[in-house]
Amino acid sequence: MPLERQPLEPIRTRHRLRSLTDEQRDQLQEATFRILEEVGVCFPSEKALAVLADHGAQVSSGGQVVRIPRELVHKAMAAVPRSFRVGARHPSCEFDLGDGATYFTTDGCGVETVDLETGQRRPSVKADVAQMAHVSDYLSSVAFYWPMVSAQDYGQTAPLHELDASWNHTVKHVQSETLMGEVPARYALEMATVIAGDREQLRRRPVFSLLLCTIAPLLQDKEGIEGALLLAEAGIPVGLLSMPTLGTTAPATLAGAYAMADAEILSATVLLQLSSPGAPVFHSVMQGWAHPRTGNYVTYPLNARCRFAPVEMAHHWGMPSLGGAFGTESVEPGTWRSAAEVALDPLLVALSGAEWVTGLGLNRNFTLLHPEAILLDDELYHRARYALMDLEVSAETLSVEVIKQVGPGGHYLAQKHTRKYMRTAMIPGLGHQMDAAGKYRDPLEVARERLRSILQNYEPEPLEESKQRELTRILAAADKELK
Repeated sequence: MPLERQPLEPIRTRHRLRSLTDEQRDQLQEATFRILEEVGVCFPSEKALAVLADHGAQVSSGGQVVRIPRELVHKAMAAVPRSFRVGARHPSCEFDLGDGATYFTTDGCGVETVDLETGQRRPSVKADVAQMAHVSDYLSSVAFYWPMVSAQDYGQTAPLHELDASWNHTVKHVQSETLMGEVPARYALEMATVIAGDREQLRRRPVFSLLLCTIAPLLQDKEGIEGALLLAEAGIPVGLLSMPTLGTTAPATLAGAYAMADAEILSATVLLQLSSPGAPVFHSVMQGWAHPRTGNYVTYPLNARCRFAPVEMAHHWGMPSLGGAFGTESVEPGTWRSAAEVALDPLLVALSGAEWVTGLGLNRNFTLLHPEAILLDDELYHRARYALMDLEVSAETLSVEVIKQVGPGGHYLAQKHTRKYMRTAMIPGLGHQMDAAGKYRDPLEVARERLRSILQNYEPEPLEESKQRELTRILAAADKELK
């Protein structure tokens, strides 16, 4: 039976959970000012250094370390838009970061896939990006799409092929976390212009965005920052993501790691605003921990507190925030660990007020794709969404007249009121599905079955043939130039 795309169902709540006091937010911001003024950030890009120096930043003699006075930070940050419109191929999938909701995406960018049919673990390819875009297009929990794995069959142009696979299989906004360099950014901008129609439409309703990682501690990536300068000028939203590891690439205290990460993000934000005032940018910190015995990267230690404090830090600067969630360390989906590590994430990050959030569907620290895992995370997402919904209290829902009709010792099953509300009173999850014998089925088996059903019975709205041809032409030129 054909399936229809589910409407977006972001998390909406009037409740807020604060991790930081006003004094703590001010203290973190003051630390960021001091790091920018007294330590500086390395920008290995002549273009970036020229912009910063022209506006009064202090560039080290013969070097690439830039110290930014707080007056210049204040000036640049005054131009940052607090929210912006997120465009998409289909208008029903567009949203505004200022509407008070929290919008989630998939996780990315993994490097391995466990094949849904064979169960074999292998390097990811472009077809995997397309398959998960297909599934994500259907799910109401996924408001925009991160390519979940890398298109390793396309080498240097993999990020462009990931965009192509995404736009051909979802009508939702696409966010790239792998696009690096000015030349690839030009090709991506040309592709996005084809999708949007023209540059002005693309600026008004950008159909893709860039998430750029800084390099801890206190470094910017040359290729990444130069590509970001180009995209910001065109009005493409650019997110700055710091991923400090406590104890190795960052101080071993959360406050110190956050202050350092904030300085990395603010330095790049200042650059983009000086180059293109008013460019849409957003703030993101996703920290990890170094295991004290092995040095291994750990994302979910027992004391992973304050993981969503960076959302409040971003808002204190007047920036929208991309929150981090999901991404269990478990290699296998459907285990106690795979749920326990991430179960609180969608609830807490929504309560923190993050505008948009990563990332459903990956295992082993964001690197391994089991296709069915996205449906397990989808269920955790909706558990949080329902938990934060307001209780509807009205004469109809209070049901006093029905209670009078049934009376003490009666039964409600035959009531018209029951027939009206019973189907929505209890919504079964993956763990509530029964077999022919009336026994509960394995939720992982149910998830795989549902995933196959989506792939077989749901057809994403195809991209117009003329636009497909244009994307193919652009990719051919990119493959020739960059390979």
